[in-house]
Amino acid sequence: MCGILGIASRDHEVFAEIYDGLLMLQHRGQDASGIVTYNGEYFRERKENGLVKDVFDASNAETLRGNIGMGHVRYPTAGSLSASEAQPFFVNAPYGIYLVHNGNITNTAEQREKVTAKYSRHLRTTSDSEILLNVLADKISDAIKVNGTAEPIRNVFAGVKMTMERIQGAYSVICLIAGVGMLAFRDPNGIRPLSVARRDATNSGDDYAFASEDVAFGINGFEKIRDAKPGEAILIDLEGKMHDFQAVPGKLTPCIFEYVYLARPDSMLDGISVYKTQMRMGQTLAKQIEESGLQIDRIIPVPDSARPVALEVAKATGISYREGLVKNRYVGRTFIMPGQAERKKSVRRKLNAVPLEFDGHNVLLIDDSIVRGNTIKKIVEMCREAGAKKVYVASASPPVKFPNVYGIDMPTKQELIANGLSVEEIRDELGADALFYQNLEDLIWAAQEGNKDIKQFDCSCFDGKYVTGSVSNAYLDGLESSSRVTEKMKDQPDSGSSWNAA
Repeated sequence: MCGILGIASRDHEVFAEIYDGLLMLQHRGQDASGIVTYNGEYFRERKENGLVKDVFDASNAETLRGNIGMGHVRYPTAGSLSASEAQPFFVNAPYGIYLVHNGNITNTAEQREKVTAKYSRHLRTTSDSEILLNVLADKISDAIKVNGTAEPIRNVFAGVKMTMERIQGAYSVICLIAGVGMLAFRDPNGIRPLSVARRDATNSGDDYAFASEDVAFGINGFEKIRDAKPGEAILIDLEGKMHDFQAVPGKLTPCIFEYVYLARPDSMLDGISVYKTQMRMGQTLAKQIEESGLQIDRIIPVPDSARPVALEVAKATGISYREGLVKNRYVGRTFIMPGQAERKKSVRRKLNAVPLEFDGHNVLLIDDSIVRGNTIKKIVEMCREAGAKKVYVASASPPVKFPNVYGIDMPTKQELIANGLSVEEIRDELGADALFYQNLEDLIWAAQEGNKDIKQFDCSCFDGKYVTGSVSNAYLDGLESSSRVTEKMKDQPDSGSSWNAA
């Protein structure tokens, strides 16, 4: 889960707008930030570990000059935490290409071998995004050999087509290509989101933008025109003209976890309102709550993303809604903080209970999802310390039982509380008095109501069915023993289940 943004302007420099847009996408990654700009002759780049506001300042407006540029906020699902693996990545031939990527490539071992052995390219990082960039560069080079140099847009589109035929997994990509323009493309299953926007430029045509979520557009005066199609490539040339190309056949199967947790509620992804989806999730969850017959005095959301769900549950059941947990706005989301010790330590820094809402009451906590389990377990403890008689827990999503291999940081079964445990066993581990999970069919309905043209979602973290059809047991076994996962799990508690992370 990363955030990507590209802006091509006809009449002014774009650094400040990319900076503002990345702030709107900061929820998608907090580990590193990067921006590259292009003035028609030279690229200018800065990237570093940290939040957007910490990596960039006003002085960068003088160095990152150009009317076209793109940015990235990262949290790593492949590669190390080193700043050298922050995006964007660059290759100097053909043309000179910078790339930012949201998603995860699943046939990296095969492609790494081809890039390094067959094409004699040197890779500087362990990132799958660098592999993707080098495959794209190789394929554009192959197209140039066939078509010649006179038609760069044709060569770029041909290179994208050949890249999509080789690369497996999830990817939304934006590239800056010297002498050509800004390119964006989306994998044939449309797993990760990618939106396109336009605004009127002063007397010189239109400006265009691409982003992971359309919340990055409004702050800069862009209006979303559509979502990129699965398997589609779109190029904005240096004259400001848009070219689109269906590189390979596509079938839209977006990641349903975007609507549960990843995307902001004010985003529209593939024609579906994240906010309305979460409201519908609350409506279906309320039915389970009512059928339980439990005496509940308060419904309390785990801030922030569970609020729309909790409000709908309260409305449907008639139970009082209360803000019983206060969030420290200056602590990042625990789910995407690197390292288990940091996640665990962060829970107490992040939330505090309001005793008046718990003392002597039976409370229902509603969270958007329960992944590793440690966060909600600590919150249940807080509620009891604040005087709650009974603490019930409801998850707006189904049990997360399987690795997500398409760009979300839940890659191994050993990290997942729902893997191998019954709902009653999970309830016991969390220390709750009752536990409710959303039904998968209800979650699918909640999203599908927003766009009934979408017939299938990627629900792999819930049902283990990978829509690309290329995820082998050997690949999953490799994730379980990968060096990055081993490093993440080092500071896990000595006691308790192996999934007992944040």
